[in-house]
Amino acid sequence: MTDPSAARQDSGLDPVTEARRAADLLGRVRTEIAKRVIGQGQVVDLSLISILCGGHGLLVGAPGLAKTRLVETMGTVLGLNAKRVQFTPDLMPADILGAEVLEETSGGGRAFRFIEGPIFCQLLMADEINRASPRTQSALLQAMQEHHVTVAGRRRDLPEPFHVLATQNPIEQEGTYPLPEAQLDRFLVQIDVDYPDRDAERDILLSTTGVDDAATAQMLDAAELMRLQRLVREIPVGDSVVETILTLVRSGRPDEPEAHPMARETLSWGPGPRAAQALMLAVRARALIEGRFAPGVEDVKALAPAALKHRMALTFAARAEGKRLDQVIGALIEDACG
Repeated sequence: MTDPSAARQDSGLDPVTEARRAADLLGRVRTEIAKRVIGQGQVVDLSLISILCGGHGLLVGAPGLAKTRLVETMGTVLGLNAKRVQFTPDLMPADILGAEVLEETSGGGRAFRFIEGPIFCQLLMADEINRASPRTQSALLQAMQEHHVTVAGRRRDLPEPFHVLATQNPIEQEGTYPLPEAQLDRFLVQIDVDYPDRDAERDILLSTTGVDDAATAQMLDAAELMRLQRLVREIPVGDSVVETILTLVRSGRPDEPEAHPMARETLSWGPGPRAAQALMLAVRARALIEGRFAPGVEDVKALAPAALKHRMALTFAARAEGKRLDQVIGALIEDACG
């Protein structure tokens, strides 16, 4: 594995200069994506943050809000080998991972040959992931966490980098299955995709109903993206930010001594250590995108909802009383971040 500090020495750049150049490059990436994804700046930023952190993103929103368009555009702009899987109730794990088939060789014998599934790519778009059965959803678990799959007892490594951007329709819609908690926890952030405002929707109408659709250019490649991912992990995080993240995450666990009163009253389970890890990485990526070499508490406040909401659940009684998860998270942020 390449030593990041040695790579920086070879480039002749000090950390601050490298961070500034990365911020400039990422600014151009955001501009390029915005050509085709209009009025969803926060969604674009959160999606980019999830990839810069080396993680996966879950895009949640009603049909027709450009979730598929966003993932396709990001694949082009980031220069990644992207594939798309449309999840349906009859989709099987082998349809994603691949399978061995028995073939006749030129010498008349028979041998197994592995046919790779669509998961063997750098950016996998799992479209409408919650329309597939839990068995098929679970087929992604090992790949998302360990970046390899096991087929017919043999380990097969996935390309580097490997990211999943999954889209999900609201769970109350017909024909959907809830994602297992273990799989939800594998997503670095949950990205809520809301309806655009009136001005943005007007721009969408004008730009997408003409003869030509907006074209985007490749701004990165896989090697450059991995360099940026290493840079994100090298960004220093101050003690105040670390303590804020710890306080926030631990206050959301209803059985912890440090639990917030509202968490004790309303939550059946709260965020684990992976939520704190996600926040530690995400605040660094957000600081880099905005041209800062160190994150602050404001980054924690901005990213906490996306990092926490899919790692917490309300009790049945709290739901019956009309409590909402965003209200609980807001109270936790207010106490932890001030």
